[in-house]
Amino acid sequence: MYARIAGTGSHLPERVMTNKDLESLVDTSDQWIRERTGIAERRIAAEGETTCDLAEQAARKALDAAGLTGADIDLLIVGTTTPDLVFPSTACLLQHRLGAAECAAFDVNAACSGFIYAMSVADQFIRAGSASKVLVVGAETLTRMLDWNDRGTCVLFGDGAGAAVLVADSEPGILSTHIHANGGYGDLLCTEVGVSTGFKAEERGGVRVSMRGNEVFKVAVNTLGRIVDETLAANQLEKSDLDWLIPHQANLRIIKATAKKLNMSMDQVIVTVDKHGNTSAASVPLALDEAIRSGRVKRGEKLLLEAFGGGFTWGAALVVY
Repeated sequence: MYARIAGTGSHLPERVMTNKDLESLVDTSDQWIRERTGIAERRIAAEGETTCDLAEQAARKALDAAGLTGADIDLLIVGTTTPDLVFPSTACLLQHRLGAAECAAFDVNAACSGFIYAMSVADQFIRAGSASKVLVVGAETLTRMLDWNDRGTCVLFGDGAGAAVLVADSEPGILSTHIHANGGYGDLLCTEVGVSTGFKAEERGGVRVSMRGNEVFKVAVNTLGRIVDETLAANQLEKSDLDWLIPHQANLRIIKATAKKLNMSMDQVIVTVDKHGNTSAASVPLALDEAIRSGRVKRGEKLLLEAFGGGFTWGAALVVY
């Protein structure tokens, strides 16, 4: 039994912040940002617009695409690092809005790898026969965690949500998922505010993303190269067997490095980082939905989804769409 993608959806806040807009906030330039990241603009959640608000819109589109309603779902997983509340989970809040009464619902926090982690969990539930229709969402309002005086981080991130409905099917869908973590790198990309640590947000200038960008870049490129090899080997496939790479949209240089590792033309790579920035757990499902709705990705094609995030966490999913 496979977990097959039955429908996808995505949602972005209305407000667009361009690189030119950032020039008035911090010492940076459109050219500097484009050359180093590939980003031209990103979306910013409106005041009062929550992670669950974005997740709901993406989820409803995915359910519509799958021909299902919230009542049909028997498991709901949300990948996010920016939940509305510590508890209830964003998944529980979303469950109530969608009318998916009493199905299991929980959040997964694996930073930018959150959607891949959630997809992996959903795949295991379906393979075990414990669920047959699973809604997986990646949603973030990460701009609420930015220091707008730190040009090393504030230019990178954006808000958004993406979702996929996975259904049990005898036809091939998710062929395999591979997830890993190494907490030894935790201080390279993190926040310094928590509940049990006793650090209050106001004492640290708010909840802020802290990143040592050059070191993160080096580890990310090497790690994603390894997960590509692991995924192909597990499925006895060659690089040439892949039709599409749908990567985490963090940095265009990392995306190009992964494509080079696969000997793939950039014409076979879905790139949205220029329009979305790094939307963390929302990144992969946003790119996946755009690829499907644009008609580029077609049924029967093999997709490699991969992501790398704070933790460090990383993962990949090989999918027959």
